[in-house]
Amino acid sequence: AFGYDSNQDAEISTTTDNAVKDLIYWRDVKKTGIVFGTMLLVLLALAIFSFVSVVAYLSLAVLTVTFSFVVYKKIMGAVQKSNDGHPFKPFLDLDITLSEEKLKSVIQTVLKNTNVALKEVRRLFLVEDTVDSIKFGLLLWVLTYVGSWFNGITIIIIDLVLLFTVPKIYETYQVQIDRNIEVAKSQINKVLEIVQSKLPFLKKKEKAQ
Repeated sequence: AFGYDSNQDAEISTTTDNAVKDLIYWRDVKKTGIVFGTMLLVLLALAIFSFVSVVAYLSLAVLTVTFSFVVYKKIMGAVQKSNDGHPFKPFLDLDITLSEEKLKSVIQTVLKNTNVALKEVRRLFLVEDTVDSIKFGLLLWVLTYVGSWFNGITIIIIDLVLLFTVPKIYETYQVQIDRNIEVAKSQINKVLEIVQSKLPFLKKKEKAQ
């Protein structure tokens, strides 16, 4: 049996989180541009072609590049009479096996988030809190219109663009955005207070201590 090191999992999780933050906040413009551009290109291709076609074409493109590079290096080696070995040897020797510790960490994270989501969905559908369920219903109503305007892949493309733009915009203009959000929240709270005063049954129940 393998030993389970929670500290190692925490370090891996922290490293992954930092890497993702660096990407979406454009800490390295070149790296983020490559990742964002590649993901956007694949999604646009999926919007036009079938999934199988996109995977086949991408794989064929990668194979063409790697095959051409290997042939080129072998020809250059023959001309220069050098023996540098396989050009992709470092990648061939790279350990890409999935360890039990990493899988445990991923599974635990997925289960934790899934359980939280299930509890929240149950709470909303069974109307544990009237106001929250009404908000959820309004969100679902809005999503019916969103679904009629866009298909799934288009929504994913929009989400991807927002993921790589909104965090950076917020970081740059945080003070102004926070000020406007506070004003909007204040207005919304005033409206909710008026509605709850007219409809007392919408008031949130205080939880027993």
